[in-house]
Amino acid sequence: MKNVLILCLAGLLAAGATAQTVAAPGNEPIGTEAADPTFRPADMADLSEFLWLKRPVLVFADSENDPAFAEQMELLLEGEGQLIERDVVVLTDTDPAARSALRLKMRPRGFMLVIVGKDGQVKLRKPFPWDVREITRSIDKMPIRQKEIRDAKERSGTILE
Repeated sequence: MKNVLILCLAGLLAAGATAQTVAAPGNEPIGTEAADPTFRPADMADLSEFLWLKRPVLVFADSENDPAFAEQMELLLEGEGQLIERDVVVLTDTDPAARSALRLKMRPRGFMLVIVGKDGQVKLRKPFPWDVREITRSIDKMPIRQKEIRDAKERSGTILE
């Protein structure tokens, strides 16, 4: 299991922020119409394509070899199912020289984790890796997520009746 995670992490790290196709376990590569991967490079101009659809989690580092970045990606890969359940998409940027639009907007200094809500607003910034449990607890406290939970309970309640 650990070897699979390391292999997945190595594949993501090798892809870097400039890659055109990235494949997460169980997903098709970006560039295909059926692709909806959880892990992607942060090479877009803004987060508008995710507005009201996904919760972007941005992971910035100055290098793919940053130990904090490697630890964060391993933690995220281990909890991928919980992230998918909460409509999370993980965007990575490990190339400060590329000066991506998201990097310029977020202004990370070294490693930084950013949680963005479905409304496009930055909800949380952390300068160190966070466990998926902590990330999901923060997401579960957001008003939009609270509404999603209530709606799911109502749907399941009407199905049982």
